[in-house]
Amino acid sequence: MKAFMGDDFLLESDAACRLYHEVAAPLPIIDYHNHLPPRQIAEDTHWESLGQIWLEGDHYKWRAMRWAGIDERRITGDASFREKFDAFADIMPQCLGNPLYHWTHLEMSRYFGLDGTVLSRDTAAAVWDAAADRLPRPEFGARGLLRRMAVELVGTTDDPCDSLEHHRALAREPDLGFRVVPSFRPDHAVKIEAAGFPAYLERLSAAADMPITRFEDLVAALERRLDHFVAAGCVATDHGIEIARLGAERTDAALTAILKRRLAGHTLDEADIADFQGAVLVALGRAYARRDLVMQLHLGPIRNNRSALVRTLGADVGGDSIGDRPFAAALNALLDRLDRTGDLPRTILYSVDPSRNAVIVTTAGNFQDGSVPGKVQAGSGWWFNDQLDGMRRQMTQLAQMGLIARFVGMLTDSRSFLSFPRHEYFRRLLCDMVGDWMERGHIPPDHDLAAGLVTDICYRNAARWFAAR
Repeated sequence: MKAFMGDDFLLESDAACRLYHEVAAPLPIIDYHNHLPPRQIAEDTHWESLGQIWLEGDHYKWRAMRWAGIDERRITGDASFREKFDAFADIMPQCLGNPLYHWTHLEMSRYFGLDGTVLSRDTAAAVWDAAADRLPRPEFGARGLLRRMAVELVGTTDDPCDSLEHHRALAREPDLGFRVVPSFRPDHAVKIEAAGFPAYLERLSAAADMPITRFEDLVAALERRLDHFVAAGCVATDHGIEIARLGAERTDAALTAILKRRLAGHTLDEADIADFQGAVLVALGRAYARRDLVMQLHLGPIRNNRSALVRTLGADVGGDSIGDRPFAAALNALLDRLDRTGDLPRTILYSVDPSRNAVIVTTAGNFQDGSVPGKVQAGSGWWFNDQLDGMRRQMTQLAQMGLIARFVGMLTDSRSFLSFPRHEYFRRLLCDMVGDWMERGHIPPDHDLAAGLVTDICYRNAARWFAAR
């Protein structure tokens, strides 16, 4: 029986062990998509306790605690962080089989030196004290935690109206040791059907310093803010797409008429919503291509399903799930509309529904044009799928239906500064897969060949895409 999460955790062959320990483990991290607050990096935030840094904004943990019967007071309520941590430690034995179990223990080991300690009610006090000893140290601020994991690039997720003041301040620090770049996330300007759309356009108008009364104005304002992002180091953009829509191609005048009806308080029909959203996405895609920015499309969740949570806590607090709406036709049509005029940017596609992996991979294959290797990517296992089965399934289908050698690899998609061992989790799994291919004779027994593949997926491909500027 192997030791719990020992040196060869997840590595089931000699080839896999060699690939991980000699090749993957020493590589730096390019975390090109996450939700870390740039202010906390700029201010080098320190946390008062493990409860605060672990539980203040992590909806993965919140969902597990609710599932285990913990009352909301000890999850997001007014209980102390020690009470919340104790509740989390108490339910940890119930998390066997959930990636939280592995993530938690990787973080305990890599940040706090708690190798071999298993979190439970019995060990909670010792774990709390070990973290309390380290967190006040200078190297355990936001910056030190990133350096500890050899992070080279942090791609945050930012609204077009954001000032990006913290990104600019960080860029002026020559000895920072890593880059922090903004990513342009214009969802609020695309989703014309959303309740807050008119108010958001007022914010965008103020940020862009121009009135928005026509469709052309909206595009111009977004491009003005996009240039603001590029000046601050932006290399990628991001869209959250719950319902994939691409309507008919309409004139600017017709799109302006839709916009005016919405701003006047009218409810739009589905055709108008699809026409407008498709037009904004196409205009933005062309703007991204002109600036050589990566476009990321996150497809398919159903968000904020539990109204009681939304009413008391707001959006994005653990009430989201996998959606089952079709998106293949609309997605292919969107990429084709950009591609046929030569305006398709480098693109990464993610599906929250694992049954759509093959749709994502084969759609990506449709739009490879020889200009950039892997120009359209099948993105890593996202959200509910960044666990062993989900990541293995995504990479297996990418290898079988596309070219895994061009894969830009893992990202945390996280709000936590302790989440970077997830890259190790991914790397160990990848090395086990490639090592198994060697052991079974599916690929040649050539360590250098396999090492090149692992290095490309874990680091070089992402560095070429996101860190070359």
